[in-house]
Amino acid sequence: MGYCPPSMSSPDPILRLLIVLPSWVGDAVMATPALIRLREALPGAFIGALARPGLDHLLEGLATPEGRTVIDEFHTARASGVMGHKYTAAKLRPRRYDTALLLTGSFSTALTVRVAGIPRRVGYDRDARGVLLTRRLRPPRAAGSWAIVPAVGYYWHAASALVDPATSEALATPPLDRPDRVKTILPEGTLLSLPISDRDEQDAANVRTSAFLDPTTPFAILNPGGNNPAKRWPADRFAALADHLARAHDLTVLVNGSPAEADLCREIAEAAKSARAIPLPDHAHTLGALKVLCRDARLMVTNDTGPRHIAAALGCPLVSLFGPTDARWTSIPVRPLATGEPSERILLADPTLPPDQSANDHPDRCSIGRIAPNDVIAAADALLRQSQS
Repeated sequence: MGYCPPSMSSPDPILRLLIVLPSWVGDAVMATPALIRLREALPGAFIGALARPGLDHLLEGLATPEGRTVIDEFHTARASGVMGHKYTAAKLRPRRYDTALLLTGSFSTALTVRVAGIPRRVGYDRDARGVLLTRRLRPPRAAGSWAIVPAVGYYWHAASALVDPATSEALATPPLDRPDRVKTILPEGTLLSLPISDRDEQDAANVRTSAFLDPTTPFAILNPGGNNPAKRWPADRFAALADHLARAHDLTVLVNGSPAEADLCREIAEAAKSARAIPLPDHAHTLGALKVLCRDARLMVTNDTGPRHIAAALGCPLVSLFGPTDARWTSIPVRPLATGEPSERILLADPTLPPDQSANDHPDRCSIGRIAPNDVIAAADALLRQSQS
């Protein structure tokens, strides 16, 4: 039987837990260490997850190191107008959850679990939703705004607060002593994790067949998209990088993107002089296929967007480009290379920005276009050499 040690805020065992997952792909992947911790702490509890469509397939089969399935049931819902929370709550109510942990920060998700009649509701006191929570966690503030804390730390602290009554409700701010990353609160050796299912393998096989990509062909992945156009490194530079990877490393280049980014992927593939630049959205591409391709790729070069975290979870060497968003919000643990070096190189638009300032507050100084092509090529070359050592 699942158990949560008694405390003033949670006097009874947790038997049926609903986790409200983050909405974005990258955030959902960054939540995986916290999800695994919850299952390990509550081995006998029924754990459900409320997720946006697609995230259920991304995380389906997530398991502890011992092989225990983390999430017993997924509920999918997408915001749909002013009545959306009522429709979603109606789906949740029959499951009779006794506890909800909100890894989101929105008022609407807190309202949904309240309307669903879940008696214990734990989450961060943001977006004026404190009145809807039975235990309010406190994110740190700095100079009138939210302090920089890696998302993996947010999720880990929330899970800790649920299962360990000794955990403070206040989330601490990490030292900001460098502009590219901060130390997370994850235990040493804790990594992002993603399962690969038989369906994922089949999706990847379908992509390879459609793209005439031989399974023995070495390849790199370029990820030029992003939900915010300001975070996208210029398309012509990605095309030039594709040419370099083909010439210098004999790699086929897969240009990854969502269906909405298909035109961008085609633009890059067509601009590359190499005949081996393949726009993945043209080949029945899915998130499941991307997981397999990340596992098998020699390298990914990416903007600050969800596929970066998928690649990190599958151990793919990464060059990650950060423009007007501060890289420290998404500091993540990555696997070491055989040389002992980290498998991710982070390139900032302005690495000279003082560590006590946020790139988000300097959109011109930290424009992603300031990242020089030669710096990206040098980082990619170094990672490819080290990963083959």
